[in-house]
Amino acid sequence: MNTETDDPRPDPQQIRRWRKYLADEIAEARLYERLAKRKSGQERQILLGLAAAERRHQAHWRNLLGDHAKNLPSPSAHRVVLGWFARIFGSVFVLALAQRAESGSPYERDEDATRRMAADEEVHEEVVRALAVRGRVELSGGFRAAVFGANDGLVSNFALIMGMGGTGVGATVLLLTGIAGLLSGALSMAAGEFISVRSQRELLDATRPTQATVRAAPDLDFDHNELVLVYRARGMSIEDAEHRALERLGFFECDCQPERSFNPEGDVDEHRAVGSAWTAAGSSFCFFAVGALIPVAPYLFGAVGWWAVGLSTAMVSIALLCTGATVGLLSGASPLKRALRQLAIGIGAALITYLLGALLGVSVA
Repeated sequence: MNTETDDPRPDPQQIRRWRKYLADEIAEARLYERLAKRKSGQERQILLGLAAAERRHQAHWRNLLGDHAKNLPSPSAHRVVLGWFARIFGSVFVLALAQRAESGSPYERDEDATRRMAADEEVHEEVVRALAVRGRVELSGGFRAAVFGANDGLVSNFALIMGMGGTGVGATVLLLTGIAGLLSGALSMAAGEFISVRSQRELLDATRPTQATVRAAPDLDFDHNELVLVYRARGMSIEDAEHRALERLGFFECDCQPERSFNPEGDVDEHRAVGSAWTAAGSSFCFFAVGALIPVAPYLFGAVGWWAVGLSTAMVSIALLCTGATVGLLSGASPLKRALRQLAIGIGAALITYLLGALLGVSVA
């Protein structure tokens, strides 16, 4: 920290930077407080702890600024957006954005910030990341099917329409082709998601432990305890397996060594993480249909020729940017990079099919 060295008076540039830091810290504290109001239990306490840390940082900048700590400027644009999202949307999106905001803290490179403040911000990123993981797990089933269903509908139907357009067919044929692609693709996606999720749930059912050990325990020979083999097969060490077997056989009235117990109730619910097969199928069907409808929309409203191609391309491009940004946002990656990647893939696929259609159209003619 280099605040009260040779010249205790800060220069105007420092004051502007400190005032911006203070405004951002105030915005972040309010954000975590708003999120805490929607939570309970441990998550609420964690968010309030983050808000308290941001208030400690505020005190540092207020102390440096003195009278300059009044009439602060607006916080950074992305913190304004975070505060707006916190009032309207769910915490998953907000925490994903907050994770990126915490990772971009300038304190590591600023001598006016203490080392403790820089360390706080670094740890805050991991705290927010852990909180965001919970929401991401809850969204991983139906949401995954929805996002990728919409994206598949956009890319596949747009590529199909562009491919047929390259052959030189009329607008009516393109419209019918788009509708056929929408229905067939949506049904195929729904069936695929249903089978995939149902199969995964069945696989998890086959691998989850049963209560056979409880039923068989009274009749087992202690000198040849098969329970030890069961628990070792589940991944426990010899000592832990023997402890758990003795517990099952009734040698312990209570679990005197809980750290050596196998507690399936404490494990993550894999079924909740996988989601419902019907939910995944329904989400996939609906969102594929919505995505596939976008490139068809101009033809539905009577557009023809290059005007229809241009409208379809523009609408699909915007939708691809949105789905890519959403995936990037929830995965903690750069929304812009994911959006541009999604756009490049979608437009690239359509361009290839258009060129193939044009080639086939010329050869047929």
